[in-house]
Amino acid sequence: MEIFEFIELIPGLPSDLGLECLTRLPHSAHRVALRVCSQWWRLLQSDEFYYHRKKTGHTRRVSCLVQAHQQQPNHEEGEKPTGSVSPSFGITVFDPESMSWDRVDPVPESPFGLPLFCQLASCDGELVLMGGWDPASYEPLTAVFVYDFRTSRWRRGRDMPAKMSFFAVGSGHGRVYVAGGHDENKNALRTAWAYDPRSDEWSGLAPMSRERDECEGTVVGDEFWVVSGYATESQGMFDESVEVFDFGSGKWRLVDGVWEPGRCPRSCAGIGKDGKAVNWSGVDPGLRVGVCGVVIGSRTLVTGSEYEGAQHGFYLVEMEEGYKRKLRRISVPDDFSGFVQSGCCVEI
Repeated sequence: MEIFEFIELIPGLPSDLGLECLTRLPHSAHRVALRVCSQWWRLLQSDEFYYHRKKTGHTRRVSCLVQAHQQQPNHEEGEKPTGSVSPSFGITVFDPESMSWDRVDPVPESPFGLPLFCQLASCDGELVLMGGWDPASYEPLTAVFVYDFRTSRWRRGRDMPAKMSFFAVGSGHGRVYVAGGHDENKNALRTAWAYDPRSDEWSGLAPMSRERDECEGTVVGDEFWVVSGYATESQGMFDESVEVFDFGSGKWRLVDGVWEPGRCPRSCAGIGKDGKAVNWSGVDPGLRVGVCGVVIGSRTLVTGSEYEGAQHGFYLVEMEEGYKRKLRRISVPDDFSGFVQSGCCVEI
């Protein structure tokens, strides 16, 4: 479909001007705009329109977070609660431009909460959710779900090729990459895979040189970095190396001395443009426990608490000249102040 095949998108305006008007329409208004007419419905859901908005600088980067819902114990009025309530998790959307908070509709097959320790990645304006554990049985899951922000709907993707837990994930060049983690028998893995949401296909990649359980993934330019992790026989002894997958060559390379040995990288590790590791845990006295960092363009949303049971804090970190970081605590509505397990950036 050619994007310019539409005639008079807005009555009385040439098609190119009508297109520019719709290109500048805030994404928050798209759900209503889809109902205007069949032409708008076709245009706003098309890949061509998304890439046109992206090329002209009218997309927006938001963070999608796997976040615990704030729940209250279920007891009668006036009755004291008898125990704690295990939180359920949903997907929160934070827009750093408008400083607004929202939620994505629940996954149809998980109306009462997301799988525990599931992973998120983004690909061409879509959100990909995969893996995790069944909240009731703690069995590892292979289910994949894809959320399209253009239609505000979920669809079921092709299952993961194997049961994996605590693997690294990242996205680039229209595909989602996963590597490492452990299998059903707690054996650390070297395997790696790529998932294409458009074709709904998985393909195997060359294995990494080392087993890497509880590793962390991040994308730097045209490379997928798998940070730290540990081998089956080295439970909890996190490695200081990373493995780097080049999207162009399809090959891995090992880089030693990047991560602090013995420190868990899960959700708190990043890689700067200079190739040096960033550990968000401890960058502020309020960021010592349950720390999670999500890069959103030139900014990073960092969450965590000072100690177990302390109030969860939310911070925006902005990069300044000379690799200096400016950290600012932000206020968050009570409904969105829960623990953040992980997250990713989505360009919508």
